[in-house]
Amino acid sequence: EESWSGLEGGVAKTAGFGPGENSGAAPSLAVVNTGRPLKMAAELHPRSGKLIGLSNSNRTARRNQPVQEFNHGLVLSKEPLRDRDVFTVRIDKKVNSWSGSIEIGVTALDPAALDFPSSATGLKGGSWIVSGCSVLRDGRSVLEEYGRDLDQLAEGDRVGIQRSSRGELHLWVNGQDCGAAASGLPPKLWAVVDLYGKCTQVTVVSCEPPPPSAERESETLDGHFPAGLALTAVLFPCLSVLTEHHDSGTGTTGGGAGSAGDSGNSNSSPAGNGGVGPGALTGAMTTNDALLFHEKCGTLIKLSNNNKTAERRRPLDEFNNGVVMTNRPLRHNEMFEIRIDKLVDKWSGSIEIGVTTHNPNNLDYPATMTNLRSGTIMMSGCGILTNGKGTRREYCEFSLDELQEGDHIGLMRKASGALHFYINGIDQGVAAAQTPNVVYGVVDLYGMAVKVTIVHNHNHSDRLRRNNAIMRALSPDVGRPRTTLSVTPDAELPDRLLFHPNCGQKAAIISDGRTALRPHATDDFNHGVVLSSRPLRSNEVFQVRIDKMVDKWAGSIEIGVTTHNPAYLQLPSTMTNLRSGTWMMTGNGVMHNGTTILDEYGHNLDRLKAGDTVGVVRKEDGSLHFFVNGVAQGPAAWNVPPSVYAVVDLYGQAAQATIMDDMVDLPPLPEDSSEGPTAMSPGSPCSVGGATTTTDLRFHHLHGTNAVITNGGRTALRQNCRSEFNDAIVISNRCLRDGELFEIVIQKMVDRWSGSIEAGVTAIRPEELEFPNTMTDIDYDTWMLSGTAIMQDGNTMRNNYGCDLDSLTTGSRIGMMRSASGDLHYYINGVDQGVACSGLPSEVYAVIDLYGQCVQVSITSSSGPLDNSLCTSNVTEKSFPIHSPVAGVAHRLHSKHGKNVVLLGEGCQAVRVGGYAHGIAFSAKELKTDELFEVRIDEVDEQWCGSLHIGLTTLAPLELPSCPLSGLSPSLPQLRTKVTWLLCGSEVRRNGVLQRQNYGCSLDRLMVGNRVGVKRCNDDTMHIFIDGEDMGPAATAVAKNVYGVLDLYGRITAASIVSSSLTEDVESVKAPSLSSDSCSEGEEDSTLRLEPCVLVPTVMAFLENHGKNIQLSNQNLTAARVSSYNQGLLVTAQPLARQQLFQVRFHIDRLNPSWTSSLSLGVIGHSPDRLNFPSTACCLKRSAWLLQRDSVFHNSLKICENYGPNLDTCPEGTALGLLVDANSCLHLYVNGMDQGVAAQDIPSPCYPFIDLYGQCEQVTIVTNNVPAVGGESGETRCQGDMEKADMVDGIKESVCWTPPPEVNPNKTCEYQALCSRFKDMLTLPDGYFSEDAKYNLCYCESCHKLRGDEAYYKRGEPPRDYALPFGWCRFGLRMKSHCEVSNALKKWHIAYHGTSVGALRHTLDHSQLLPGMSSIFSVSPAKVEGPNGYSEPEENSAPGREVPRVRLSPTMRYSGLEIFAPKVQFRDPRSHRCHQAQVGFQVCVRPGSYKVGPPTLGHSEPLDPRFSNSEIEWITKEQGGTLLYGLLVRIE
Repeated sequence: EESWSGLEGGVAKTAGFGPGENSGAAPSLAVVNTGRPLKMAAELHPRSGKLIGLSNSNRTARRNQPVQEFNHGLVLSKEPLRDRDVFTVRIDKKVNSWSGSIEIGVTALDPAALDFPSSATGLKGGSWIVSGCSVLRDGRSVLEEYGRDLDQLAEGDRVGIQRSSRGELHLWVNGQDCGAAASGLPPKLWAVVDLYGKCTQVTVVSCEPPPPSAERESETLDGHFPAGLALTAVLFPCLSVLTEHHDSGTGTTGGGAGSAGDSGNSNSSPAGNGGVGPGALTGAMTTNDALLFHEKCGTLIKLSNNNKTAERRRPLDEFNNGVVMTNRPLRHNEMFEIRIDKLVDKWSGSIEIGVTTHNPNNLDYPATMTNLRSGTIMMSGCGILTNGKGTRREYCEFSLDELQEGDHIGLMRKASGALHFYINGIDQGVAAAQTPNVVYGVVDLYGMAVKVTIVHNHNHSDRLRRNNAIMRALSPDVGRPRTTLSVTPDAELPDRLLFHPNCGQKAAIISDGRTALRPHATDDFNHGVVLSSRPLRSNEVFQVRIDKMVDKWAGSIEIGVTTHNPAYLQLPSTMTNLRSGTWMMTGNGVMHNGTTILDEYGHNLDRLKAGDTVGVVRKEDGSLHFFVNGVAQGPAAWNVPPSVYAVVDLYGQAAQATIMDDMVDLPPLPEDSSEGPTAMSPGSPCSVGGATTTTDLRFHHLHGTNAVITNGGRTALRQNCRSEFNDAIVISNRCLRDGELFEIVIQKMVDRWSGSIEAGVTAIRPEELEFPNTMTDIDYDTWMLSGTAIMQDGNTMRNNYGCDLDSLTTGSRIGMMRSASGDLHYYINGVDQGVACSGLPSEVYAVIDLYGQCVQVSITSSSGPLDNSLCTSNVTEKSFPIHSPVAGVAHRLHSKHGKNVVLLGEGCQAVRVGGYAHGIAFSAKELKTDELFEVRIDEVDEQWCGSLHIGLTTLAPLELPSCPLSGLSPSLPQLRTKVTWLLCGSEVRRNGVLQRQNYGCSLDRLMVGNRVGVKRCNDDTMHIFIDGEDMGPAATAVAKNVYGVLDLYGRITAASIVSSSLTEDVESVKAPSLSSDSCSEGEEDSTLRLEPCVLVPTVMAFLENHGKNIQLSNQNLTAARVSSYNQGLLVTAQPLARQQLFQVRFHIDRLNPSWTSSLSLGVIGHSPDRLNFPSTACCLKRSAWLLQRDSVFHNSLKICENYGPNLDTCPEGTALGLLVDANSCLHLYVNGMDQGVAAQDIPSPCYPFIDLYGQCEQVTIVTNNVPAVGGESGETRCQGDMEKADMVDGIKESVCWTPPPEVNPNKTCEYQALCSRFKDMLTLPDGYFSEDAKYNLCYCESCHKLRGDEAYYKRGEPPRDYALPFGWCRFGLRMKSHCEVSNALKKWHIAYHGTSVGALRHTLDHSQLLPGMSSIFSVSPAKVEGPNGYSEPEENSAPGREVPRVRLSPTMRYSGLEIFAPKVQFRDPRSHRCHQAQVGFQVCVRPGSYKVGPPTLGHSEPLDPRFSNSEIEWITKEQGGTLLYGLLVRIE
């Protein structure tokens, strides 16, 4: 009987009549309602969510903009609910755009005074809401898997909410009671209905008690169920109530149906459930209809949470055997979705998900699902695997390997058989066109993926996250007219616009509602909000005149609209504080719900004077426009709902305003004022209403996050243009036709940023484009013009194109046209700039990136077909002339070559005289940039296979032994001593490793007379030429100092040089090359010896070309990042000299703790003049060596870890240096200390770079004459309290005694800040501590590495070792300035003493360690405490008493043991996290006053490698033999 309690209404009625049905219900209700008052009105309250429109006598509610918005659809009952009344609504309309649907419940909040949240789950203060299958109280879930899934209800279904006479909440679906959802409800409650997500319209059908039959069934279940009645004989559709409340299993022989019943019948109304017999119930109870994981699973899988959660055991030891499947086949159109709960970063690869035809009961689970060779489709990474084989390599932009904890992955088999995958609710498209009818869902917890949970989309936060993701992927269709629902009874009545009497605290309404004022405007500057008395009609202008101003305050009048009814609104102090349903023009910006959405909009309201007018209008298309003195300022917002009230905020200087309702005196509203007063060029479409624009080209409704499309799709702008510089990509609404010009005009720019508009084309459809920060981030099918650089797929193809987009100004026009031959042309102000690139696909979209300075553009009327010969132009630019050789000195082959090679014709021809290999030959000199090295095939021997190999190598022939070179590799692919790039057949290899296949024409087809050449281009790419035709880039990141190399291999037995070297006028002034043939070996050696003497240290400065957020000063020696956290890349203008100890040092000037991470630095092996600066240094992927955090990267790949200190912890003042030694090794210097070799084989020349990222905002190049730390400056630094006597056996005292302020990390070290906060909590007097912050030192790992501390030092006379207290933080104590103390600093030894927090104050009061303290160091018997609670030293102790002793140690590894320094727990006031802390002292101890011995605790294992256990404890009995030097704190 107990297990059935609380289930009132749990038995379904069999008649099928719901609370709102009339058939047969009325006579019974007459009996039930005897003695009850008149029934409650089945109406909705007139106050509702901001997007709700009411009609049908307030019985029907509709959410406006159902496709653009998914929430703000809250409605409440007009009156509080009476007990037993079921407030029932019918779902009239649904859309498929969103996740989630109707939500219903009750609230104790009075709708008359309610500030409506965006959704019902945001209601607090006593609210119970049923959402999906969950019950929430005040936004928190209190019951899962309750009743029917509201998300599955269809149009026509009815849902009701009831408070029973026992104070319980009941949900009714189509006349069936789903049982008690909650209890203990207060008596006065209003019904709540949320038109959320899919649900867009409902109608109230009734509010009355349920039929008597349902009441009787409810009573039967309520504690009086007949004992002998079989459970299967009762129709009980809401089994989830039973299983959720009663885990004991009473009556749940079916295994606990989570959300059973008819939830599977998702495509039909639940009202059609006709199972009214025992058989129907039996089937329902024995089948768990909820989608769960099957009990049978992979060997390492552990299931929990009612089989909704799966976790792989031993995730750090095993990476597979983690396959799980669903407990039943998936239904058509059923979503199977999981949430990633836990990942580990040990493995590569991650979660895989898909479907399989295999029944889990019969399946022998494989180690990983991709091993299954039949009936299985899996998504792995970003591709699709069918039966273990890749069928689609790049299915979607998302990679499962990159998902994070909390991300969702779903799949659905459509009724058509198509399989779709979903990432965080976003449909990724068709993965497989035909999927078998019966498939199970399968998840492989592979690699990084450890734990997942099935989500049924019942959680409101999940739906909200999903809908917000959909919102980001969509853009409102602002051009489409919408039907609006007006709450005004008759819009034609000539009721005047007046101010509503409910106004701000400091405001007053006079002149019959026409004038509003702040009577005491000089006393207060706010609380002057006034609203119109009625909503504005579409196209109705609300305009006021400023009557009076005061000059005491800053700021002035603000005007706008709000969805809030003034009759119920609790007016804020200023309208911009309102966080919902409000649009305001303030100053010259526009704010929505308190957040700026437009900067630099229109005339500045703060500059208006008395007599000026301001106005606002909401147009029929939902756009909002403002007026200043009758002049339209342009569109300010879009998708503003109808029925908004006008708002005036008499703020600051504005003291009085009057409504101007005589419309005759106002200028007519311009038909097209969307572009405002900005002067336009004649070709601009903004000068016309759009009628003369003949093209249908528009901007697509999908765009970047910060972009806004207006003016019917013809105008695009970047919102928040002074705080955001990117994320504003817009794209054309269709592909460009051949010869069709897409032209825009720049209408607005700001001077805040560097860089400007970028324009180009892409073959990616807008629906498939995941809009990046900037379009040059896209690495496929995209061609962009950025500045003067033509970029393809993010890489620069050519520089110095005919125009510079960064130099364009307001009014400039930019056009793009794809010719019929596939060439891309740009037009600037109508002038063709020539071919930018060729080979474009037939279908490309125009792309505009509103980047940096460019804020607003519009499509011009010139856009459209061009009658231009260039449309069919066949003019192409030859990359290299056909004839060869070019003018200049003919190339030669080097005298060192393979052993089977003979050189003829003064080194112009190479012949292989034996065998098929050992035919390698080199160019005589290094190849210059863009210099072609080309040979002609002279002889072919068909008895061999294979062919010529050709490429570039960093191996200098001079480094090889004399001829014949028997030690040289037999073939070029085997040449590994230095880096070699080569073409072998049609394969590109680097040091023999395959880099690329199917490149150009295969060299295996070469015949006599064919020519083959190689070139290293200025963008560090290797190009191969065959018969003068460029085959395109074969390899990237090619070093500068390379030789041409060829291999007469296989068929090719002879080749002659046909190319010539490039002549340069500057050749004579260049230093002799180390490989120059003009010098003998002896001369080269002398050159090497003289070079360090000849080279003069170069004055380093930053290059003018740098990241977009960088500002240079101080003769380009200082660089500051002026915005954001990235785009702060800098390169020096001069290369870093070689073969001498020349050092460039960066001085960190300013750190911003608002960001995480910090600077990184390194070198690049190519000229930075044409470098396209990426957002961060880690994106440098060509000849780049990067030092970031404590790791070293080469071309973005990590090559070394745990190198030097963590650069993220470098404090202000740190000096960082870079040096390339004579062996081409890169070194990092921190405060003058060499951190060792970071990387090898650094090319020459190389250029230092630094990335001002995150916290680091400013650096300065330190002049080269600054001595290194540890040199003379170190002597000067320490002379205050150190002498030459401090030098013991060549080991100098550490900077821990008197550190220079410039290396003191206390400004940025979080550990030291935490220790400091703990010290402050001890409330010790400040007088005990040193005022000089340089004595406060942190010994955490980062700080002591930055200082270069040694672990051990010597101190005193005679010298004795002590260990630095690594892991602790020291706070310097105040020292008495007399001679004895000064002497102690130099001649006394250093030791440590662990103590308790309670003993700190007593010790500090006496300025020395006292015996008899409550520390573990004191030896019993302790002294008798005095009346003040602590012991006083006594000179004449009682006879026979042992003199108390103090224990010290030269290392905190012993003194910091918990038995000496007990841990205390505290809560950090900043982070509110709990920590454990220990304290101790660093002390000076007089030599000879202590005895050295073994530990009293009897430790057998050594505690410190420097000190044996026989000398780790020092014991002193002398009072005055210790001097406190520092307080030590350690925190876990």
